[in-house]
Formats: sequence, C-alpha cells, structure tokens
Amino acid sequence: MENVDDYRYLQITNIVGFIAVVAVNILANALPINGKTTAELSDSYPNLFVPAGYVFAIWGVIYLLLLAFAVYQASPKRRGAQFHGKIGYLFGISCAANVVWIFLWHYELVFLSLIAMFALLGSLILIYIRLDVGRGEPPREERLYVHLPFSVYLGWITVAPIANVVAALVSINWDGLGLGEVTWTVAIISVAIILTLLNIQTRTDIGYALVIVWALGGIIVKQMAIQSIVTTAGLGIIAIVALLGYKLLRAREGK
Repeated sequence: MENVDDYRYLQITNIVGFIAVVAVNILANALPINGKTTAELSDSYPNLFVPAGYVFAIWGVIYLLLLAFAVYQASPKRRGAQFHGKIGYLFGISCAANVVWIFLWHYELVFLSLIAMFALLGSLILIYIRLDVGRGEPPREERLYVHLPFSVYLGWITVAPIANVVAALVSINWDGLGLGEVTWTVAIISVAIILTLLNIQTRTDIGYALVIVWALGGIIVKQMAIQSIVTTAGLGIIAIVALLGYKLLRAREGK
C-alpha cells in the first residue's frame, strides 16, 4: 500500500465484502434463492460425510468473528496497520468467492460451484499464511480480532470443499472406483484428521483444531449406525485433542 487512501479503500472493501456475504447468505435461505434453501440442496446430495444439521450453526460463529474483524480493521487508527498490508484485498476476494458460490450452489451448478469454493479456500489459505497464524506473538487484540476469525473460517472451509466435491460426485452417480461409500468416507475423514494434526504440530492453532473437532463430532452424531466412520472420527477427535493439549502444555512450560 502506497498511501493512506489505499488503506481507506481497503477498509471499505472489507466492510462491503462482509456485508455482501452476510446479506446474500441470509437471502439465500429467506427467499430462498431458486426456491430451495442451502440445507435442502445439501440434503438432495445424500452422502456419509455430511455432519448433523446443528454443526452448520458454526456459520453464526464465523459471521460474528468476521464482524469483529470488519469493525476492528475499519478503525482510522488501524489504517496502515501491518495486518492490512498482509491481507490486502484477499478478504474481499474471499467474500466475492463466497457470494458466487451461493448463487452457483442454489442454481445447482455443482461442478462450477467447486471453482468458487476453491477460490474461497485459496484466498483464506493465503491470508492464513501471510498472517502467520499460530506463530509469533502478535498483539492480543490482533490475535483475537484478526487471527482468530481466519483460524475458524479456514478450519470450516477446509471441510466445506470436501463436502462440495462429494456432493458433485453424488450428482453424477460416481461409482467410487469400485470402493464402497463407507470406505471413501473413512479415507476422507482420515485425510482431514492428518491435515489437522499437521497444522497443530506446526502452528498449535486452537481455533482451527476445534472447528475440525466440531465437524467430526457432527459426523459421529449423523452416522452413529456406521461403526467404522464413528471409530475413525472418534479416534481423530482424541488424537487432535491430545496433540493440541500436549503442544499447549509444552508452550506453557517454555515460558
């Protein structure tokens, strides 16, 4: 950013982007867009990776955290703050991708919606890396109002593209290369668990880890009758909590 005006435009873009995301997501279910709610569309692509309905309440938490970020970053005294330079217009891009995804999903353009979903994921990963979330010692306020929102958001959007891909495959009646749906679900859950453990090992990011635990718990509740899925998700929760606890204890002892 070269001058104060650049930062002012960035702050405005972030606020407008946040408002657009919330407004479109509300309208998507209130109208609803194309005659179906987001949940109804999800239910039309039944698969074993989708968690219990209550899990999606996490969107409320995400929006509250993003609201906190939008308000915090908009303060004139934070114009030119280092985190603004790191995030740049990536948050605005993530908001645009979120809005585009809603419309593509509601008009049942499932494979096209994957492009928007991965654009959202990519922008959040870049924000996460540039902020170096889970490392260093940023000011407490910045950790709470900047790092935490993107930890939780990325945690959920790590899971969402997987569900989106599964829905796309269900829409074309993919046969799973001869492997059963349970086998694929166990494999997908295992990958999500491994990625989370790697994140904890390298960053000790509490927000990210707890979102994955929340999602895994929802899968257990939804798929209680399928033992292999319940066991895999349950062991994943234990492993994530154990490693997170160990890393936090080590960090505390190191101070």
